[in-house]
Amino acid sequence: MKLVTIRTENGTRAAIDFESHYRLTPYGDVAELLRAVEGDVQAIADVMVDERVAKDDVAYAPTVVTPTKVICLGLNYADHVAEMGRKDAGFPTLFGKFPDTLCGPYDDIAHPLETSAMDWEAELGVVIGRSAYRVAPESAEEHIAGFVVTNDISMRDFQNRTTQFLQGKMFERTTPVGPHLVTPDEVDGARDLWIRCRVDGEVMQESRTSLLICSIAAAISYISMIITLRPGDLILTGTPSGVGAGRNPKVFLRPGNVVETEIEGVGSLRNRIC
Repeated sequence: MKLVTIRTENGTRAAIDFESHYRLTPYGDVAELLRAVEGDVQAIADVMVDERVAKDDVAYAPTVVTPTKVICLGLNYADHVAEMGRKDAGFPTLFGKFPDTLCGPYDDIAHPLETSAMDWEAELGVVIGRSAYRVAPESAEEHIAGFVVTNDISMRDFQNRTTQFLQGKMFERTTPVGPHLVTPDEVDGARDLWIRCRVDGEVMQESRTSLLICSIAAAISYISMIITLRPGDLILTGTPSGVGAGRNPKVFLRPGNVVETEIEGVGSLRNRIC
């Protein structure tokens, strides 16, 4: 099953993908829909309204517009740890984002005037379906609603101003999410999918989700030891090597660049920097 959040004249709406068209639900976004059914995907069919939308007419919002939290893993691929000159700490590196940080899968992303180091980070996103608090790794996958494509666009100069790098990660409307949520059964739990990022058509990042240091299940278990994960919450699982800050010389995004982010079986983003 695939779920989307689309923009309408009356605000955003969650919808179900029926291949030839979308069927609307009464809910404002996929996060709200998941909260309504507590992650029971089978129950989603019961909340549809009899309203169809042609795919050609759709403007996509972030798949989740109203998550209660967005939690990100940093330094979660060994090759990225190495290119950044860091060492594996033995524990997940966590930081947060906010709903205002998210944008649609095909939205333009404004280049902030204050930064000269805007970077790309292709990442697999995990959307929580069932509430999770202190769950064991072996049962963590039961709490996944599905997967999305994300890109953790980062302002490296702001990130490196202090040892706490949140300020480089939370610029408004800079993290594209989408284009749809794909349920785990369609992609074998995202255990081994290729992930790729292009800038102006040139491949900058290419890896596989099987190379995550902290697996998806382990990440959910670890985070849920700290705080309750609720339906619609979003986890970004980390980026592989090939980011601009890890290159010699460094390469950063400029207005006019087009960033394309793809994950096998999940989808692709296309965002112009403006």
